[in-house]
Amino acid sequence: MQKNAYIGSIDEQGFPNIKAMQVRGNNDVKTIYFSTAATTKRVEQYKHNPHACVYFSDNDNYRGVMLVGTVEVTTDKTIREAIWREGDDFYYPKGINDPLYNVLKFSIQFGRVYDTLESHDFIVEK
Repeated sequence: MQKNAYIGSIDEQGFPNIKAMQVRGNNDVKTIYFSTAATTKRVEQYKHNPHACVYFSDNDNYRGVMLVGTVEVTTDKTIREAIWREGDDFYYPKGINDPLYNVLKFSIQFGRVYDTLESHDFIVEK
């Protein structure tokens, strides 16, 4: 899996918002984790509307994959510990238990692969 992705949310007016974020981990082919501060705009957007998409791109080879699903904003301690990285205390000085430290759990439902001049849809089985 690539280190960086573009993640989309829906704002209060129904418009899409895109942000580049670093992937923090995944525990299977259906779930991707990102970390973010509790005070960010994204957290409120996902709490209001969990629909989301994540896009990975290989610009040098004209390939990409769009994943569509939902985001759960979680403070689950096990997940927080699993994706915590050295240097995160710069953003979250109280460590893993910092109330500002939130995890975005993206659950994939379906997607589309783009490769040069072809594209293919797929569904992620539950």
